[in-house]
Amino acid sequence: MTELHSTIAKVTDRVTERSARSRLRYLDLIERGRDAGTNRDQLGCGNLAHGFAASGEDKPAIRAGKAMNIGIVTAYNDMLSAHQPYGRYPEAIKIAAREVGATAQVAGGVPAMCDGVTQGLAGMELSLFSRDTIALSTAVALSHAMFEGGLMLGICDKIVPGLLMGALRFGHLPIIFVPSGPMPSGLANKEKVRIRQLYAEGKVGREELLESESASYHGAGTCTFYGTANTNQMMMEVMGLHMPGAAFVNPGTKLRSELTRAAVHRVAAIGWDGDDYRPLGACVDEKAIVNAAIGLLATGGSTNHAIHLPAMARAAGIVIDWTDLAELSSVVPLLARVYPNGPDDVNHFHAAGGMAWIITELLNSGLLHRDIMTVARADLTDYGRMPNLENDALVWDKPPSAPGNDAILRPVSNPFNADGGMKLLSGNLGRCIMKTSAVDPVRWTIEAPARVFADQDEVMAAFKAGELDRDVVVVVRFQGPRANGMPELHKLTPPLGVLQDKGFKVALVTDGRMSGASGKVPAAIHLSPEALGGGPIGKLRDGDLVRVCAVEGTLEALVDAAEWDAREQAIAPPPPFDTGRELFALFRHHSDLAESGASPILAAMDAEL
Repeated sequence: MTELHSTIAKVTDRVTERSARSRLRYLDLIERGRDAGTNRDQLGCGNLAHGFAASGEDKPAIRAGKAMNIGIVTAYNDMLSAHQPYGRYPEAIKIAAREVGATAQVAGGVPAMCDGVTQGLAGMELSLFSRDTIALSTAVALSHAMFEGGLMLGICDKIVPGLLMGALRFGHLPIIFVPSGPMPSGLANKEKVRIRQLYAEGKVGREELLESESASYHGAGTCTFYGTANTNQMMMEVMGLHMPGAAFVNPGTKLRSELTRAAVHRVAAIGWDGDDYRPLGACVDEKAIVNAAIGLLATGGSTNHAIHLPAMARAAGIVIDWTDLAELSSVVPLLARVYPNGPDDVNHFHAAGGMAWIITELLNSGLLHRDIMTVARADLTDYGRMPNLENDALVWDKPPSAPGNDAILRPVSNPFNADGGMKLLSGNLGRCIMKTSAVDPVRWTIEAPARVFADQDEVMAAFKAGELDRDVVVVVRFQGPRANGMPELHKLTPPLGVLQDKGFKVALVTDGRMSGASGKVPAAIHLSPEALGGGPIGKLRDGDLVRVCAVEGTLEALVDAAEWDAREQAIAPPPPFDTGRELFALFRHHSDLAESGASPILAAMDAEL
């Protein structure tokens, strides 16, 4: 068996040592969890009767308490393509549960908002905090003491992190995540980007743009680019929380249905009454969290997980930071090119070998922890196999011996890049993340005068007025979690891309987020500490020379030190008061740093411990 890479071993040991006290406290929580009012045997008759009153044919089994009752937590809605397929899952899950002598009930629903719908609008300021809302909703759903296992039905940006954060507080339960899969491929990504840039330049109108977008986002399933939603699914695979190979099978197919059925059967088999108990809190350990980071880097995944991964880890008592990510990135090669890091989408990625190839190649190269507890039958080796149907029966094929398309997947011996393409930048402006995997290396260093804005609409106005037609570092501040909920600034990608295509040296610096689809423009994002509350980005002025350098790992305002120290902070915009944003004031006021996960609920929870 291949020996684990020394740097991965070192980072894992550091995370384990750093997390020792909080992890021990968490393991004590789940040890007590099964007997602390979460067992149906402990419910009073009135309590239990409420729980099975409307359970139909499953009522006798639930009442008797002899078989596992599976709690379904669902992010179903029929507005969003990724979650629309979940509408029919509960009935199918109940049938599958009866096949193995178990029962299932929908324990609760969680919100599932779409950054694609709210991008550039006020609603985007609810996006990041929807993750914590989902975590709270998951906890409410599982709090009824009616369940001995759980299935999490969610797939997109904040939904999976939120479901995991909430479910981990019930870590004594076996839990399996059940994806719905990506929609079939539509309009080629290169053509979609071309139309977007033409629209940004005013060369095509709204009707042409809408037609292009409709041809791209055209049916049920996740968007097919490799953004945060599909990065979630990759992470669930390398952490061993899916049925193996479940991530990227299209909705509405027999294979997808059989994978969901298998998840129901499997969660019933790993409960505490059997001989293969696999509680969620034991599955999500330090090694699994490091695996998630490695998968993120090896596949060029979403920068949003520089925030989500620390939050998910903290919910399990584990502390990981951007230094850990940067050190892992230095030794984990980029093995995949999936849009926006290349022209092909996740369906092409899956067809070329997908997660089975990635996991097998990383394991064989000593770049993943093999010995983690997964929801499957063995260790992570199971996740190097591709699911398939033989005579309508679900089987897992042997690992692929080579990628099906070397423009999409490469071996460790011949990677697309020698590192994982996620850089930590630091300097007198703070600490931030830069995703370099889609950025031409000639643009990894940008030094140019700053143009400072307080929101992205101001940037768009300046772009349309021609004020940014020059070498420029676009600074967008007061976009952090405590200022306005840390919205994504994906709206800025087309105009900044236009400026770059004109030959200008362009970079973005922000204390906000950039989309999981961040691409070719160098972007120093998640800058921490944020402007609100005294972050150094609040001292920047128009015309200041700013150096963004992924080569040296620096982000500097090249301003005389005495002048810099004497400067006052910029005045923050007034707090938002429309579109429901005001309801999240409690979250904004109590959120912690982006590097810690930007989570008000975890910050408050940790303060009580």
